[in-house]
Amino acid sequence: MWLRLTILLNLLLLWNTSCVHTSVNKETVDTLDISRYMGKWFEIARFEHRFEHHLVGSTIEYTLLPDSTIEVVNCGYCDDFSGAWRRARGVAHIPDPAHPGKMKISFFLKFQAEYNIMEVDEKEYSYALIGSNTSDYLWLISRTPSLAPEAVRHLLHCAKKRGYDITLLKWVKQKRE
Repeated sequence: MWLRLTILLNLLLLWNTSCVHTSVNKETVDTLDISRYMGKWFEIARFEHRFEHHLVGSTIEYTLLPDSTIEVVNCGYCDDFSGAWRRARGVAHIPDPAHPGKMKISFFLKFQAEYNIMEVDEKEYSYALIGSNTSDYLWLISRTPSLAPEAVRHLLHCAKKRGYDITLLKWVKQKRE
């Protein structure tokens, strides 16, 4: 019994240390007008991960609820625009009002993840750069299905400067509205 437990613990430690995360600057925006941030956003690019694997036409919709939490609804089509429609609902909150760009989001039971708004177009709230607590998650989002090349260049520059490997970004197919 103890041998099995020791082997299991060693395997868990080995697995944990084998997960290499690049050090990234995940500082969030200093100010955020939460009401302007609410609404529909389109995923322009993201790091691939299992819960959005093969999704196209991906959108995120944020709605401020009466209790000051934020409903987060992620949607997209599997494989192509004729594929099955997927929808995931989560709830986010801002734990520290002094850091409005650092949210906690939960999609599954009580498991929470960091949601960091690292860059936002302060003038128009037309694009944003989102990260998490590791270098494994990154999103470029926009209010429209496509983003102007200069805005894409700006977000890529910001992500690279923060230490993200932008070559890992997957560009998301979007329908033109």
